[in-house]
Amino acid sequence: MTISFLKVVAFFVIFSTGLLSSCAEFKEAGRTIGHTTRNVTREIGHGTRDAAKEIGHGTKRVVNSVGQETNDAAKPSPDDEQ
Repeated sequence: MTISFLKVVAFFVIFSTGLLSSCAEFKEAGRTIGHTTRNVTREIGHGTRDAAKEIGHGTKRVVNSVGQETNDAAKPSPDDEQ
């Protein structure tokens, strides 16, 4: 009975070691997937923010140039003042 018990304990120890090893591999794989997802999401967000910022600056330049042209057109010409 003692030898049988030792075999069961030895099997349990070996099985537990293998199980813990595989759990560590799953944990590492999950961490890698999570960090990669986080990094990709961050880069997409930064790219979107930068693109929106550039569109905003471009729109502002266009509006200002149209506004300036409108102001120039509304001014009387020097010939009209005489």
